[in-house]
Amino acid sequence: MIRKTCSDSLAPIHQLGVRLSVQAPSAVILIRPHHFSVNPVTAADNAFQEVPNLAPEVIAKGAYSEASALQSALEGAGVRVHVFEDDETSRPDSVFPNNWLSTHIGGHVAVYPMFAPNRRLERRWDVVDMLKEKYRVQDVIDYSGLEVDGIYLEGTGAMVLDNDERVAYVVKSSRADPIALERFCTNFGYEPMVFEATDPTGKPIYHTNVMMTIATEFALVGTEMIQPPERRQEIIERLESSGRKVITLDFDQIANFAGNCLELTGSEGRILALSQRALESLRAEQIEIIERSCKLVAVPVPTIELSGGSVRCMIAGIHLTARTNAPT
Repeated sequence: MIRKTCSDSLAPIHQLGVRLSVQAPSAVILIRPHHFSVNPVTAADNAFQEVPNLAPEVIAKGAYSEASALQSALEGAGVRVHVFEDDETSRPDSVFPNNWLSTHIGGHVAVYPMFAPNRRLERRWDVVDMLKEKYRVQDVIDYSGLEVDGIYLEGTGAMVLDNDERVAYVVKSSRADPIALERFCTNFGYEPMVFEATDPTGKPIYHTNVMMTIATEFALVGTEMIQPPERRQEIIERLESSGRKVITLDFDQIANFAGNCLELTGSEGRILALSQRALESLRAEQIEIIERSCKLVAVPVPTIELSGGSVRCMIAGIHLTARTNAPT
């Protein structure tokens, strides 16, 4: 059974005098899982996953509570949260909608091809129907048919998008096929910046968004993981050329999901949504730079982080114009 709830009590952000950022949406999609578990199919290339030492029902209950806590924290900051319930037992990673869906300024929606067969079940057209009902959607580009040919591009997990400069930063991996990336960049008007990144053991990073966050005025980046050094410098210079301050994260911070954040616009300005674990890994001087631009909103999600993703993975930003006459 699939149920959907939606929080629509917040006033449109433009009515509150808050300046919008193309990088920081004011609304998000969140999937609240009833049967979350750590997905064994994705363990081969996701070094951030952990083998849980908990009963399945404890894990499921913990993930549900953590998703609910994230919803409450975001709504408390004035972010509009569209919550979809997932009662299905066949979608262990459904709490991570940003891998199969993204939205874009101008009324565009993308649906992506997924690497793990059991993750392909996460695509939900009731979510897309909600977007059409409540926001101005001009077109939906569905790349999922590429899965038949073994071509994958896992949304804003595989890509970290700079919406100001129209650049897609992408780590080379099995989750980001160059053919699919080229099609996306052509359709949506982004320049691809592809690079290699590995952890200290030499294992490739599986998703770009575990090591990079691009906000309006800063970027959190695990720079030392980018190889070779010449390409690392090119990435840093490209980010700095946009006027952003590059905050360098070490691998310990990346392992604690400090790179897996998302900037949003709340009722009183921009916020940076991240996990409590990520916040605790940041140094005082890094926090000071972030807080010049936005407020930190941290939520503990230790159960969900067992699957190798954190707060950023849990929310799909909505970069669409809301319909003023949309039904509630």
